Amino acid sequence: MLTFSCARAHLVSRPLALVGAAVALSVMTWTPAQAQNVSIDNCVGGWRSSTCVTRWGFVDDPFVRHVPQPAEAEDRARAVEREHRWVNRCKPVVAQDRYGVARYRYAAPGCEFGVIEY
Repeated sequence: MLTFSCARAHLVSRPLALVGAAVALSVMTWTPAQAQNVSIDNCVGGWRSSTCVTRWGFVDDPFVRHVPQPAEAEDRARAVEREHRWVNRCKPVVAQDRYGVARYRYAAPGCEFGVIEY
């Protein structure tokens, strides 16, 4: 008898959860989208439990690091000269590996770490 009452309680909470999710989704679709931002919603669950996560942030590649440029003219000239030396030594080329993934290849060791000279 207790098993049936617990099952009924879970069956009642499931429709309420679905109604709550529908209301939340309808409210989100009515709100205007902001430029340069993205919201990613993921929900996972079954009959007895569910979990939802929302990630909010800028539309950007999370693996790209934005490096600030030097402010002084001398520092900019040194950075340009250093980059030219690295390109001349390393000769970076994008080539596909045997799986078709594009990868950088370098002519000298240590170039993947930004090493100019050994």
